Amino acid sequence: MSDIAMPPTSAEPTDAPPRPPARGEVPRSVVDALPGTLMERMGIDVVEASAQRVVGTMPVRGNTQPYGLLHGGASVVLAETLGSFGAMLHAGEGRIAVGVEVSASHHRAAKDGLVTGTATAVHLGSTTAVYEVVVEDSRSVRICTARLTCMLMAERTAG
Repeated sequence: MSDIAMPPTSAEPTDAPPRPPARGEVPRSVVDALPGTLMERMGIDVVEASAQRVVGTMPVRGNTQPYGLLHGGASVVLAETLGSFGAMLHAGEGRIAVGVEVSASHHRAAKDGLVTGTATAVHLGSTTAVYEVVVEDSRSVRICTARLTCMLMAERTAG
């Protein structure tokens, strides 16, 4: 991930209590949980993130169906990842965002390079967040339009 607000790593003394993330900042727990996730396996890189707008890229290579075209499911994974990131930032500390509905229309095929997804908030409420996500190929041609609804709820502790 690049160009997104991340919590400091070593600037704070180790005996200091952890500082809560600022609004719009990716919580350290999320950053630490990314290795081994679908986001990592798909090669998704979040390059800009706020509750209102999230932008990320994903390589076509490695995310194709047997005909060598970007798999439609990969576009949906990118869309849900970016929209969920925005919803998480909107939800704030002590709350989580979980996807409850996603739909996508595939307009064209992508065969190579990177695709770029831009998730734009349509609704930012207290219990739901809705995003429209546009996925474009490396020539900035729209290949997919998706819509994601996330439910916002209190973070649950294990047990």
